[in-house]
Amino acid sequence: MAESIRFDHRMSDADTLMWHVEQDPLLRSTITIVWRLDRPPNRERLDEKIERATRTIPRLRQRVAANPLSIATPRWEFDPNFDRSFHCRFLKVVRDGSWRAVLDMAQVIAMQGFDRARPLWEFYVLDELANGGAAMVMKLHHAISDGVGLVQMTSSLVERYREPDPNRTPKPMPPEPEVRPMSRRERVWDALAYEGSQRMGRARRMVEAVGQSLGDAVLRPVGTVRRLGAGVASTARLLAPVAAPLSPIMSGRSLSVQFETISISLPALKAAAKRVGGTLNDAFVAGVCGGLRRYHERHGTPVDTLRMTMPINVRGEADGNRAGNRFVPARFLVPVGIADARERILAVHQLVRAQRSEPALGLLDDVSSVLRRLPAPVYTVLFGSMLKGVDFVTSNVPGPPVEMFVSGARIEAVFGFGPLSGAAANLTLFSYLDHLGLSVNTDRAAVPDPDVFVECLKGGFAEVLRLAGAPSSTPL
Repeated sequence: MAESIRFDHRMSDADTLMWHVEQDPLLRSTITIVWRLDRPPNRERLDEKIERATRTIPRLRQRVAANPLSIATPRWEFDPNFDRSFHCRFLKVVRDGSWRAVLDMAQVIAMQGFDRARPLWEFYVLDELANGGAAMVMKLHHAISDGVGLVQMTSSLVERYREPDPNRTPKPMPPEPEVRPMSRRERVWDALAYEGSQRMGRARRMVEAVGQSLGDAVLRPVGTVRRLGAGVASTARLLAPVAAPLSPIMSGRSLSVQFETISISLPALKAAAKRVGGTLNDAFVAGVCGGLRRYHERHGTPVDTLRMTMPINVRGEADGNRAGNRFVPARFLVPVGIADARERILAVHQLVRAQRSEPALGLLDDVSSVLRRLPAPVYTVLFGSMLKGVDFVTSNVPGPPVEMFVSGARIEAVFGFGPLSGAAANLTLFSYLDHLGLSVNTDRAAVPDPDVFVECLKGGFAEVLRLAGAPSSTPL
């Protein structure tokens, strides 16, 4: 639960890079979550839930404070001007109250930049859907947390039952957090102390690593040289700039996005993966690749491979309850030209397994620490050259396997739209109950025909689902 999550007072080096590269607006890192509800939530109960969450989850009341002379990474500090009404908004769905209308509103919300003087989140309740239902849109900056941490944080808003237990004594409202802005002198000394402790920690780890390497070099000289060489090569692959996307048609980039959703059966996709000997994630990526093959063929520009970024979770036992981001954006070529779904899953399985064993995954903190000390314009250009050449992003986030409610409203489906960050498309899979919500976020300059794009994606997943004996009419 939220009370058990650890919140650091400063951004990590990796989060700092993510924060500062937004000097280029194409590299914004906005996450947008959309819940489809069977009815509007109870306003009074929801207000109480949100207020309680802002008092128990520090990030919901904290803003990013830069440091004098950029000595250390930015601090998370409580906003002395925090106003919950600015972050929580209750609106009515426009036009016909359809799910399409909800997505149209959500994508406009996602395209708007954050007020950097305030906490980096917004919360919308959209009422008056055509079927009597409602929707909730949560928007937050990726610097707050990755998908795993986000699931932990939002647990404070959901309940297992529609109505609260009348025999359970309500917990008292926690006190508001103490807000004491630091003076400029305090900021300088605090930054110096933090940076000093970080450098001492890095020096200690380096000495230990050198000692280990020297010992290994004496006992296993050839293996040590190979391991060091592999680490350097892996880091070079992670950071290598690219000239342009591989797709001949998904090359445009803009600040405008289009949201679409696809629903997939979780048991069916799991069964398809198991039938071939792959994982759920393998089947997911293979379905996406099949859809991209169809999309390019539809436009008369078939391709064999495209460049994909996939976040690899590097959370260890010590990071499991820690807010923030603990992932490495692995970037590699994937086969989209394989027509046979079985072969495609197996090919993806081998590629993903190889990426998970990359030595650079263990060097995340050290690499980020070095890059963060470069001038911001330098690493913004570096990351821009890395990210704008990505054709698409995939992400797989596990959600709750049990029915959940929010202030009396049943959550019927969950969709999480990941940021494009320079790519043409982001496809994020979020599991809930026995359903998979596939969120399709595309750059309108790269994909001007989103209806065709979604149709092709559905075709790609139908190919995969047929491996499990699922009929072509399986709901997508």
